[in-house]
Amino acid sequence: MAAWRERLAGVRGVLLDISGVLYDGGAGGGVPIAGSVEAVARLKRSPLKVRLCTNESQKSRRELVGLLRRLGFNVSEGEVTAPAPAACQILRARGLRPHLLIHEGVRSEFDQIDTSNPNCVVMGDAAEGFSFQNMNKAFQVLMELENPVLISLGKGRYYKETSGLMLDVGAYMKALEYACGIEAEVVGKPSPEFFKSALQEMGVEAHQAIMIGDDIVCDVGGAQRCGMQALQVRTGKFRPSDEQHPEVQANGYVDNLAEAVDLLLQHMDA
Repeated sequence: MAAWRERLAGVRGVLLDISGVLYDGGAGGGVPIAGSVEAVARLKRSPLKVRLCTNESQKSRRELVGLLRRLGFNVSEGEVTAPAPAACQILRARGLRPHLLIHEGVRSEFDQIDTSNPNCVVMGDAAEGFSFQNMNKAFQVLMELENPVLISLGKGRYYKETSGLMLDVGAYMKALEYACGIEAEVVGKPSPEFFKSALQEMGVEAHQAIMIGDDIVCDVGGAQRCGMQALQVRTGKFRPSDEQHPEVQANGYVDNLAEAVDLLLQHMDA
């Protein structure tokens, strides 16, 4: 199709979301989405540059990559842009000492960060850790600060596991914003700085890159605001209503990552 050829001809780099695009999480670690293992392998054999860009905040990069490798994906830690390491860079640069409202699985990313006498709160997808006691403690820390700083690892509303849809960090972030009368700093998609860091690590300009994700707002909308094109897959958290979203329209919709890779490889040299 001429339309696909026009959209994809100039693409030199591909950013891939992980959850809902490569695999669905769940019991035992989760399952790869049909065709995604070979699709990633085909991309990496092509001239296109490839980077994984995720809001995962329940696992460290090492644990996440270990899971992906067990599922059959040939990936390395150095190919993953994730919010926890990016947040650590910000904390160090600004002399911030966080109270951590995070999942135990990602705590190791903050091992070298000073958490004494906190002057900010960092929150991620804490899952069962989002108890009243833990949320209230984060609220109290923020309210005691003269200039409260809340850093959120992503702002997703929900994501999909094999057992169904799961609330994400964004819902709890909004609760603290409302209670404290502040606005969180988001480290992760759809933050422009997060996308720009992934592009820089990949070594391509925004107009040469395309994002493939399942989240119409964080993946598609965030990438487009940075000057990239973006495809939405009909896997993961995708809902049919996404294709009529009032504010964000993907550059294209595909059934899964395998179809997206077919199109990219067919038209990349056009």
